[in-house]
Amino acid sequence: MQPSWDDLRIFLSLAREGTLTTAAKSLGVSHPTVARRVQALEKQIGARLFERLPDRFVPTAAGEELLADTEAMEKAALSINRRSAGLSDTVSGVVRLSAGEAMAAWLARHLPEMRKGLAQIEFELTASHALANLSRREADLLIREQVPDLHDIVTRKLGRVAYAIYGDRTLVRPKTELRKMPWIGFDDDHLYMPGQRWLHELLGGAKPAVRGNNWLVLHEAARSGAGLAVLPCYLGDPDPQLQRLGEVLPEVFADQWLLVHRDLRALPRVRAVMDAVIVLFQRERGLLEGVMVSATKREKRP
Repeated sequence: MQPSWDDLRIFLSLAREGTLTTAAKSLGVSHPTVARRVQALEKQIGARLFERLPDRFVPTAAGEELLADTEAMEKAALSINRRSAGLSDTVSGVVRLSAGEAMAAWLARHLPEMRKGLAQIEFELTASHALANLSRREADLLIREQVPDLHDIVTRKLGRVAYAIYGDRTLVRPKTELRKMPWIGFDDDHLYMPGQRWLHELLGGAKPAVRGNNWLVLHEAARSGAGLAVLPCYLGDPDPQLQRLGEVLPEVFADQWLLVHRDLRALPRVRAVMDAVIVLFQRERGLLEGVMVSATKREKRP
């Protein structure tokens, strides 16, 4: 009797995760189930597949051979899943869209208009900086600031996001001396975020007085009057409680890219959501690039 794909999936997960607990968690099954199914697979094959070390399971020579074949099976199964989804000709079902927290929040505000004519599509909008695996369909569409070097991923540039300095309207004054103002920025683990190098140079290497790990946290801190912050214009300009200081920072920007797996780009429901996202970015280009600001919200940068 040939090993079942279900047993091989459990074997593959244990080989990758290394422990029964983490493998069980990744599969959504119980700890004893993983142990029992692996033992049954070993008995069926007639070879020991893992070395049971004190802290982890390590594939034996036989396990390594089976692992290569099982990974090839998994790749084929995932391809079949994606291609079969692409055979559908109906604009209905679930579309999973992943973006960073600020972009996801902005998209959420525009969901009613994006869903016009797409009532049969269920939207799953996820805020995450992690690169969801499109091959495994952890997401159908990604919006990211960089294009990863991944096979079978199709990209489309959506536009460019500009950044500027913002603060609570009661905090900002026409002749504000930037260096002497309290500042809000990212913590040490997120210094790669747009605007943080500019802020580091402005402060002469000193850290901002208030630090966070999330654009929405920085936004709320700026709204509260805790200090000035470099924010994306689509977050700061529409907020009546914030005042922008001067023009956009020309050296601070982030291109936005739409990513989709090659096998899914023609799937009607995915294509429909892609088109809705593209239309939204085109229509809101002025806001994203920081050029649609009323005169009452503008101050000349000192």
